[in-house]
Amino acid sequence: MAVYTKDSRLSEPIFEDPSIVAVINRFGIFLGVGDCTISEICVDAGIDTDFFLAVINTYLNPDYFPERIAERTHLSMVVNYLEKTDHYYERIQIPNIDRHFNLLMQRKADCGSESCGDNNLQLLNKFYLEVRSDILSMIRDDIDYWFPYLKFCDNVSDDSFHKGYGIHDSRKIELPYDKSNIEDKIRDLISFFVIHLKGDYDRNLCVAVVSAISVLDKDIRQNNRIRDRILKPLCERSL
Repeated sequence: MAVYTKDSRLSEPIFEDPSIVAVINRFGIFLGVGDCTISEICVDAGIDTDFFLAVINTYLNPDYFPERIAERTHLSMVVNYLEKTDHYYERIQIPNIDRHFNLLMQRKADCGSESCGDNNLQLLNKFYLEVRSDILSMIRDDIDYWFPYLKFCDNVSDDSFHKGYGIHDSRKIELPYDKSNIEDKIRDLISFFVIHLKGDYDRNLCVAVVSAISVLDKDIRQNNRIRDRILKPLCERSL
């Protein structure tokens, strides 16, 4: 898989995987990039080119490990990026799944066929709501605790940051780069649709639900690589 450099055209990773559009949007970059190189676009937008390259290469390439993200100044950058990512999950992707799933359940309720009542949708919806709750809880831990804490660490000296944010020592919250449990649950949810769905149901709406969940699954998995390979090393220098 290609590793992009500052001289690569930004259109290249977009053509390789259009899901990267959501990633560059979080930097304030949108479609209509022309033939500009990544360096040209980053300089024009006031974005740290090394950090931008680390994010898109880590997102796209499972074998890529960033080498130039060692400065503590990058901590606030990755926190800001992940903050926008969490907001995207909470405000766009999860509501999109909710809309389609609610319509699917409504069609089930309106169906007069006996087989509609025996298609496991009720159980699937129950499991989805559990997964949804876990994702939103993860987001709340990030937004209410970890991100403010990491921003605090980034703004004080190395020998004093522990003194002003004692909540870190008193709360037991999952580390902001340890999210594999969420990945497993989303994958289980998709598997349940594939294996256990039966009877009559709205085929088109079901495809919409599974597609929306799969998009969220992919984005979380690939952003968790960013948490593990960029955020984690920076956290270990500060926490």
